[in-house]
Amino acid sequence: MSDSEGRGTSGVDDELSLPKATVQKLITEMMPDDIVCAKDTRELLIDCCVEFIHLIASEANEICEKETKKTIAAEHVISALQSLGFESYVEEVQEVLNDHKEQQKQDRDRKSTRLENSGMSEEELLKAQQMLFEQSRLKYQEQQQ
Repeated sequence: MSDSEGRGTSGVDDELSLPKATVQKLITEMMPDDIVCAKDTRELLIDCCVEFIHLIASEANEICEKETKKTIAAEHVISALQSLGFESYVEEVQEVLNDHKEQQKQDRDRKSTRLENSGMSEEELLKAQQMLFEQSRLKYQEQQQ
């Protein structure tokens, strides 16, 4: 694909890139203090990461389609890693997935606990919310005049 076909000068479409600051932070954390990473090297790493993501996503999509599913699930990504020969990543990916699921559960529990601890019924909370919205609207209208 040429530059005129939508790819940037680094070879990666801007929409399909990774945040440069995030990549720089990862590189800095992974490299010894006495090693410096050149800009073109960072761009090459970004290109490689994007290609890796495309490869895994494409394989996960094929696995998903074979199962006649419409949504790629984490299990499809893990299967893709295995089928593409990246078995060494599976254990760490599974740990991250488990941590993510646990964090989501804790977030849901924390939200429901706050609701329960409010001492108000759902109807009372809704009424209070509507009243706050109305107060906010009135305050905004006053500021506009």
